[in-house]
Amino acid sequence: MPSDKPRRFTFLLLDRFTMLPFTAAIEPLRLANRAAGKPLYEWRLVGPRGDMATCSNGSRVLVDGGLDGDAVAGRDEVVIVCGGTEIAREATRPVLSWLRRQARGGGSMGAVCTGAWILAEAGLLEGRKSTIHWENHDGFAEAFPEVDLYRSVFVHDGNRLTAAGGTSSIDLMLHLIAESHGDALAADVADQMLHTAIRTDQDSQRLSIPMRIGVRHPRLAAVIARMEANLEDPISPAQLAQDAGMSTRQLERLFRRYLNRSPKRYYMETRLARARNLLMQTEMSIIEVALASGFSSPSHFSKCYRAQYGSTPYRERGTATASGAASSSSLT
Repeated sequence: MPSDKPRRFTFLLLDRFTMLPFTAAIEPLRLANRAAGKPLYEWRLVGPRGDMATCSNGSRVLVDGGLDGDAVAGRDEVVIVCGGTEIAREATRPVLSWLRRQARGGGSMGAVCTGAWILAEAGLLEGRKSTIHWENHDGFAEAFPEVDLYRSVFVHDGNRLTAAGGTSSIDLMLHLIAESHGDALAADVADQMLHTAIRTDQDSQRLSIPMRIGVRHPRLAAVIARMEANLEDPISPAQLAQDAGMSTRQLERLFRRYLNRSPKRYYMETRLARARNLLMQTEMSIIEVALASGFSSPSHFSKCYRAQYGSTPYRERGTATASGAASSSSLT
């Protein structure tokens, strides 16, 4: 039965948080209050600084308070971590301690975009189902193997809530609204937002392979799906062709015709993209990144990486570290 007392949400805005997932989370609450004609939800904003938070697009958002001496959320309250770029740098001791303290109150702990990384760092997702933005999926999986990671738009596992980013926050909030106040109210809110296709926790984050590559060819899509599922242990083009029921030459022609590159080249680019994400998002060593991306030799990995991105893995990581340090100093 819904309570007459408004349900309270606390949004923790970390520096460099992405604006879209945050606004997509808070607007459904406002519209639910409007549609119901009474306050079903209330919210507040907090941040590590205590006065404002800067999002990834440079905008600044005033917050209601900081983390020192903050009250612990009750059992019917929800804490949402709003993450964004360079998320690992936001896992500071004050932030992690605050989140653990809030979790002890028994309320729901949630995250949008990359905020799940911070929940995991605080130990609040161990043994739980979770999701994170697809671009951070590989790095998260390597850093937190104890978390049951999904590629769905959102995950609701007991009192743990995670949304992958972008407009997935809308779907998570509509799910919570429907759960507490019925499908009709959730549908009314969706209509107000012109959100015509409400997604569930079974929907995938990314477009289907045919949509992504702009080609509707079942065999090609099947081969690419196998490539993406086997980046650490690459499958030979001959084996891919055989499993797809065609010759190696037919496979070559298929890739050349639709993607203007060989299967080997496409596979290499996909593996290197994963390597780049791991370099930027984790503390894995260069050799560990190489192995996780299907390269047995660090020198071969470095050569291929440089040919693709114009920089070595070592320089790429150094540049990212320097950029993060500069961003941090500019915000102090």
